[in-house]
Amino acid sequence: MLANSARPTRRVLLQGFAATAAAQTVKLPRTVRVVIIGLEGHPEEIVSPLNSLPDVEVVAIAASESAVGHFRGRNPRLSRVKPYDDYRRMLDAEKPDVVAVCNTDGSRAAAVLEAAGRKLNVIAEKPLATNRTDLGRIRKTVAENGISLGMLLPMRYEGEYRALQQLRTEGQLGEIIQISAQKSYKLGSRPEWFRHRESYGSTILWIGPHMIDLMRWTSGRSYVEVASFMGRVGFPGLGDMETTTTSSFRLDNGGTATLHMDYCQPETASSHGDDRLRIAGTEGVAEYLATTGVTVVTKRRKIERVGVLPQSGSVFRDYIAHTYAGAPATLPVEDIYAVCEATVAAHEAAVEARVVRV
Repeated sequence: MLANSARPTRRVLLQGFAATAAAQTVKLPRTVRVVIIGLEGHPEEIVSPLNSLPDVEVVAIAASESAVGHFRGRNPRLSRVKPYDDYRRMLDAEKPDVVAVCNTDGSRAAAVLEAAGRKLNVIAEKPLATNRTDLGRIRKTVAENGISLGMLLPMRYEGEYRALQQLRTEGQLGEIIQISAQKSYKLGSRPEWFRHRESYGSTILWIGPHMIDLMRWTSGRSYVEVASFMGRVGFPGLGDMETTTTSSFRLDNGGTATLHMDYCQPETASSHGDDRLRIAGTEGVAEYLATTGVTVVTKRRKIERVGVLPQSGSVFRDYIAHTYAGAPATLPVEDIYAVCEATVAAHEAAVEARVVRV
C-alpha cells in the first residue's frame, strides 16, 4: 500500500511525464506540423509531451504577441514558434497537419469547423461546441472531410482514473448502478471572457466534460437523460459565471449519476482542485479522493487502498500516435461526441429548467 498523501497537481504530473518521455517516445514516418489557436484552457497538454514526440513541431500560435511570447519562453521546443493575430491567416500561411484549438468556449466551434473544412486534423478543447446545432455541424464536417478528431480530456489518462476503470473491467464491482463525482476549483483570478455567457458558455460546459467523460468511461455506462441546476452565489463581480452546479443523470441500465461542481476550493488549500469520483456496483464500490487515493471494497475483500496504479499518459501523445502511427484510439471519436452531447444536454437542462434527453 502507498502511504496516505495528497495527490500531485497536474503540473507536477506533466513535469514527471516530461522526465520519463524518453521511455515513451513515439516515432512517426514524417514530421508533423502543429499550430495552436488560442492559449486558453489546457494548451500545456499540447506542448508538455513534445520531448516524447521528436517528429512533432509546433510552428505557430494564433494569440496575442505577449501571450505567445510568455508561452514560448516556458518550453525550449517553442523557440521558433511564430505568433499570428488571425488564425485563418495562420492556416493559410503555415499549412499545418494538426490544428490544436485552445480558444474560448464561445469561439471554439467556428475554429474547429474552419480547420476541419480545410481537411486539417483537429484536437480541441472541450466541449467542441456549446449547442447542438454547432455540434451537429462539426460531426458532419469531420465525417465529410475524413479528418482525425481529438479532444483535450487529459484526466482520462491519469493513473487514478485508469485504476477505477480497470477495477470495473476486471468485474470486481459488478454492474455499476450509481456514480458520484465532484469538481471543486479555486476561483483565483479569471480572464474577462469567463464573465460573459457568449464566450464562457457556462460552468457546466467549461468544467463538466472532464467528469462527464470519467463517469461514463470508468463505469462503462452511458447517459439517457439529465436534470441540472446552476447558480451564481457569492463572489460578486463574476458576471455570467456560475459558482455552483449540480447535474443528475439517468443511466442506460436504470442507474443514476450525480455531478456537482463549484469554485469554492479555498486559496489556503494545497491543490487548485478537489476532484472526487465514486463508482458503486452490485459487487462493490471503488472511489478516488485526493486524501485517500483509490480505494476499493467488494463482497470478497475488505476496503483497501490501491497501491500500484496504472501509468499515467498523455492525451496529445496518444492522439498523435493513433493519427500518424496507427496506434489504437484511446479516446475514440464516438466517446468525444457522447461527452459533448451529454455536456450540452446538462447545460440545456439547467438553462431551460427541464429534464433533457441526452
